[in-house]
Amino acid sequence: MSIEIILLALSPIFLTFIVYEFIKHRKLYDIKDSLSNTALALLHQGSDALSLIVLMPFFYWLHQFAVFEISLNFATIFIAFLLQDFLYYWFHKASHHIHWLWAAHVVHHSSTHMNFSTAFRQSLMYPLAGMWIFWMPMIIIGFDPITVFTVVALNLAYQFFVHTQIVHKLGWFEKIFNTPSHHRVHHSTNKAYLDRNFAGVLIIWDKMFGTYVEENTEKNGPCRYGIVGQIKSNNPFYISFHQWVYLFKKTVDAKGLKAKYRVLFTYPTSSVEK
Repeated sequence: MSIEIILLALSPIFLTFIVYEFIKHRKLYDIKDSLSNTALALLHQGSDALSLIVLMPFFYWLHQFAVFEISLNFATIFIAFLLQDFLYYWFHKASHHIHWLWAAHVVHHSSTHMNFSTAFRQSLMYPLAGMWIFWMPMIIIGFDPITVFTVVALNLAYQFFVHTQIVHKLGWFEKIFNTPSHHRVHHSTNKAYLDRNFAGVLIIWDKMFGTYVEENTEKNGPCRYGIVGQIKSNNPFYISFHQWVYLFKKTVDAKGLKAKYRVLFTYPTSSVEK
């Protein structure tokens, strides 16, 4: 339950930033969109809490087979942070390249707005999609499940602050950390920006693995937010399930196991017919 407790404890800070941005930069907000973000956040938190209750006994069962017995100190906490952020990069990249995972992650990208409230726009289907599978290596290595999910929560908390247009480039900080500039690229549908900048906290993974692109409005124009094949809905349930419905139909219609596999586990297509 550490994820929910930490994020709940930080919620007054998140709300303060949203209120400030809304007052100072009203044009960045659409009320219906922000209300939808809020509803999606509540659904997501409820789903996460329930899944952790169900899965935590499994995580502790798995932990008994850990390769190492890791005690917490500054060095091991730092290693946990680095490892989790590294694994988050691969989860995030996979979520853009595997249809099954995209069916959940598309929720986060479906807004045409980019503001602090967009960080709340999350899917209740992440547990079903299997986001938690990406943290299992940490448990197998020897990190206690509570430690793992505490680090996950802190990583997600940091990411709240990169969802904004009011912060420009941050000098040397841009070279190491994920920033609003880097994350605006990630949320953009501009051709040069698609499927780039998957960082959680550290942008170094994108630079190491060739997925980094710098925000350049002169060359690529202003960022256009949303998804390819925009759904144009503020209904949180439609936003949550439209891609799953499409994925199910495409899988049923596909002829043969190989074709069904390709629908489920290769690059996603839009649920909106072009």
